[in-house]
Amino acid sequence: MKRVAKTRHLSRELAGTTLHYREAGVPSSTAVLLLHGFPSSSYSFRDVLPVLGEHVYVIAPDIPGFGFSDAPPLDEYEYTFEHLSHVIEALIDDLGVERYVLYVTDFGTPVGYFMAMRQPQRVLGLVVQNGNTHEAGLNEAWDAPRKYWAEPTEENKSAIPEWLNFAGTREQYLGGLRSELQDLHQRESWRLDWERLSRPGNIDIQFQLFYDYRKHVARFADIAAYHQKHQPPCLVLWGRHDPFYDIAEVMAYHQDMSTFDAHIYDAGHFLLETHASEVAKLLVTFVDDVFTRAGLPA
Repeated sequence: MKRVAKTRHLSRELAGTTLHYREAGVPSSTAVLLLHGFPSSSYSFRDVLPVLGEHVYVIAPDIPGFGFSDAPPLDEYEYTFEHLSHVIEALIDDLGVERYVLYVTDFGTPVGYFMAMRQPQRVLGLVVQNGNTHEAGLNEAWDAPRKYWAEPTEENKSAIPEWLNFAGTREQYLGGLRSELQDLHQRESWRLDWERLSRPGNIDIQFQLFYDYRKHVARFADIAAYHQKHQPPCLVLWGRHDPFYDIAEVMAYHQDMSTFDAHIYDAGHFLLETHASEVAKLLVTFVDDVFTRAGLPA
């Protein structure tokens, strides 16, 4: 019978803010760090954590403003991806983690890349799942946001399709999928997301992060330079029906990285909602290989 580890649901106080996180496995100075995207939380990794935890220490935090972590008011907290990266870094430091395999997706991508580029020696390997760091991945759906980022007027804001509502939250999961793939999604996922996102003031927080995403896009050349210089072992996982990030992003990673493996699935933006078991097996193999390369016990 296949063993799986138990997932622990915990929280820590960091700089006066409560950060909720899930972990599995035996606490160690080496770990796998899973960073969720918008509009979700560590709940995205619920099926991956117990499998990985049988092999390695794994941590999945709720980024402030998401899940069960605090969402301090916008006028009292710095909602930038750079600041959030320091918060997550403080968490793993507090947990005694020195080196880690970094898994990023969606909004977790700028958070993770700030961490990786600030301290590249800590990153043992990189897993990117439907996360964007190249112009190739931004399709025409980003034209209106780009115009607003360049000139944040009310007129340009009104041209951005509405997504900060319940329907938009559900669309993050089901967008681009044919009906038989939509039927595989658990309805609890977007309902939980919306329950947390609709906390007082949180819509404004999310729009602020969306506006800050422009700075991530502006860093694409620096990110490419990081890839080319440091060459962390890289695994790219992609739901090919993602309506937000184009599949051309996969080949863009291939052009940057010398140690590269890609797996493309018949899935959407939230790949783990339908393919968690397949991804978990790949992650176990990837992490074991990365640890072996680094001379660490697998």
